[in-house]
Amino acid sequence: MSSWSRYITEFVSFLKIEKGLSSNSIIAYQNDVDKLAGYCIDKNINIKEVQYTHLKLFVTELYDVGLSARSQARIISGIKQFFSYLMLENLITHDPSILLEQPKLGRKLPEVLSIEEVDQLIGAVNLNSNEGSRNRAMLEVLYSCGLRVSELVNLKFTDLFYDEGFVRVIGKGNKERLVPLSKSVELEISTYQEKMRSKLDIKDGHENFIFLNRRGKQLTRVMVFIIIKDLAVKINLSKSISPHTFRHSFATHLIEGGANLRAIQEMLGHESIITTEIYTHLDQSFLKEAILSYHPRNSIE
Repeated sequence: MSSWSRYITEFVSFLKIEKGLSSNSIIAYQNDVDKLAGYCIDKNINIKEVQYTHLKLFVTELYDVGLSARSQARIISGIKQFFSYLMLENLITHDPSILLEQPKLGRKLPEVLSIEEVDQLIGAVNLNSNEGSRNRAMLEVLYSCGLRVSELVNLKFTDLFYDEGFVRVIGKGNKERLVPLSKSVELEISTYQEKMRSKLDIKDGHENFIFLNRRGKQLTRVMVFIIIKDLAVKINLSKSISPHTFRHSFATHLIEGGANLRAIQEMLGHESIITTEIYTHLDQSFLKEAILSYHPRNSIE
């Protein structure tokens, strides 16, 4: 029996007897350490010769084969436990895993709607109701422009530049960005203005806000959530969605369509994925071409 096999067997006994772990947890730990053992044996690295650099190269291989960050993190955790045990038993003189960092785990991504589901939700809006045209325009803006719900309810008519084909958005930290407008958005907002908004008794101070409630005041974030939840129930959508789902679907559909990632980041008002020194600010003509060419709604003339 090699030193790797012997130490792993002893480690498993330690987990079972002293740690009292479940069978599933023990099997998972053993499988993770076995992966490292196989890597080291292939390279003729004895267990007492393992260095931090060896572990870094092993983790790099995990990444290269496409293992998710969550799976990488679990394996690294197992390796750390293994070397901690070896130190505890004085089987090695130094712990090579002590500086080994866990990959950053991304937050769980929100649900993504298919194009068909977006159409179903928008199609489920009752246009015979007083608020129907508003709700339809609101959803179209969320999906076609990728706005946050706070940006949607604060959108003003003075932010719309139809001739130039852009809407000005004031995002987090009062940062301003320009988002290309599709013809579908322009059409839905115009319809809403004609059918509902022009008939409202608009309260002082709310004249410039695009989306208003039936009392002529700025629509609230909570109301947008309620409208979307009700529509999801209406079409029997199994996914748990919110206004942000439209924003995420907007970005996902653009990426799937082949749009430039930096252009999408600019549209969403995200920070760059690379350092600011490398990041080059995109001019608006490029943004317009990069986004509108790939968004499903741009097929509407």
